[in-house]
Amino acid sequence: MIIKTAEFVISNTKLSLCPDPDRAEYAFIGRSNVGKSSLINYITNHKKLAKTSGTPGKTQLINHFMINDEWYMVDLPGFGYAKTSKVNRQKWEAFIAEYILFRENLLNLFVLIDSRLEPQKIDLEFMEWLGEKGIPFAIVFTKTDKLTSSKLNKNLLAYKKEMLKVWEEMPINFATSSTGKSGKEPILNYIESINAGYAEK
Repeated sequence: MIIKTAEFVISNTKLSLCPDPDRAEYAFIGRSNVGKSSLINYITNHKKLAKTSGTPGKTQLINHFMINDEWYMVDLPGFGYAKTSKVNRQKWEAFIAEYILFRENLLNLFVLIDSRLEPQKIDLEFMEWLGEKGIPFAIVFTKTDKLTSSKLNKNLLAYKKEMLKVWEEMPINFATSSTGKSGKEPILNYIESINAGYAEK
């Protein structure tokens, strides 16, 4: 798939204000500062489509983007640490959960994981929750350019070992680097394959 156009549509904190659920939709989520906005900009070939920041927790809204006039890409607020109040974090968690559970045209949630880190409890628990709720998701390992290939492979194997303590098999996963410009095509091909099935319904 080639992304020709990517346009901002709307930002909000309510499921009822999201665009009509008449097109395939894919959302990106991860812990604060995992490189989510940078990845979205890399995938869409836009430097400033999603707002990037060195400050964790910059994304505080559900942000919809129209891709190729065909499907929606969604930038969700990060979870975990963010420089904001506990009340704000609880509000985020509530509307993010509502979106994930009840957005009927959400076909896949991409869960971003920092490839440099050991498996984090908050990430593992979030994915377990998705599994319990029957939400389709894929893992996207970010910042792979920060590691040697041997260290990256070691980290990914460690993650797989940890996941298989709970999961029967490792979820679909991708390795990416926004800075190194790698890993975009497999994600877009995956989206394209899901779109093809969605269009046939």
